[in-house]
Amino acid sequence: MSSDSFANQSLPVNGGSNLPTAKPAACARAACGDARAAHASSRLVVFVAEGMRIHTCYESVVRAIARTFALVAPLLLVAPDVAAEPRPQVRTLAYDTRIDVSITAVGAIWWLATEVMKDDLVPEKCRWCYRADDGSDALNPYDQFMRERLRWKEARAADVASSVVAFVVQPGAALGLTALAAGHDGALGHVPIDALLVGEATMVAANVNQAAKLAFARERPFVHYMPRAPEGLRALTDSPSDDNLSFFSGHTTLAFALAASSGTVASLREYRLAPLVWAVGLPMAASVGYLRIAADKHYFSDVMTGAIVGTALGAGIPLLFHEPRARPASEVSVAPPPSESAAARTVFSLRAAW
Repeated sequence: MSSDSFANQSLPVNGGSNLPTAKPAACARAACGDARAAHASSRLVVFVAEGMRIHTCYESVVRAIARTFALVAPLLLVAPDVAAEPRPQVRTLAYDTRIDVSITAVGAIWWLATEVMKDDLVPEKCRWCYRADDGSDALNPYDQFMRERLRWKEARAADVASSVVAFVVQPGAALGLTALAAGHDGALGHVPIDALLVGEATMVAANVNQAAKLAFARERPFVHYMPRAPEGLRALTDSPSDDNLSFFSGHTTLAFALAASSGTVASLREYRLAPLVWAVGLPMAASVGYLRIAADKHYFSDVMTGAIVGTALGAGIPLLFHEPRARPASEVSVAPPPSESAAARTVFSLRAAW
């Protein structure tokens, strides 16, 4: 071998490698640059995918709320034309502001306290689990059938939509339509008391629901169908303290309590728009129950129980404790027989007034 060829050969470095020392550094820099580019590209892809997922979720929420309004909007268009009728004498309801305000305030504080202390109040394991001893599924066929038919693929969107309707739209509709009915009959002065009575019945229903949830500790559907984990399910969910609060649906209870209490108060007052309050409130409350099943947060039996309890308390409390007071004798009108002439009706009315 010639000296020139020997001189041109590279000396072994780094454990016998014949590559020059400058080449590994260049390769490392190139590989690092490629890795950084790949990492940035992957982060961009993840960011775009997450943005698309959020956009799809909120599109589903908007569609769900639009469906709810599509159910109740026609009812507003076919409301009875009562503008030309004479304004009736609005009934006065029995109430005691000291008692009613106290019940509403204590109920609100108690409900908020249970929400704050939920981590300590909710049992670690479900009491109502629908699990056989060998761990197999033992859910009743009725709840299973309804879950398979009504559950959405975008369960998160249904969850958000149900909360928006139950906690924002439904209270606004219940109180707003009751105030509208009062104003239509020239009784805006009754609006604060109407709102108080609606709030009182709703808070009672909310606390009954909260007590039942803590007592029954039923496993939610989405938790029931999650894979079993050795450490338990609480490490797999976003809100572990909420996993075993399925029975019965709080959203549905609140929605039906608002619809029933506002409709009952409007009916007891004898507002002419009372049918409209019922016609808008009940379908909206039903949509909340549907969305809770679609969100995989509740079974059909949870929603039906919430609807029954919410309606019973929402209507029952005003009927039992806030019945209309008797009208004064001066406000009682006597209607003449329909077969008489206009002159005879005038004479009859004058005699009744006399």
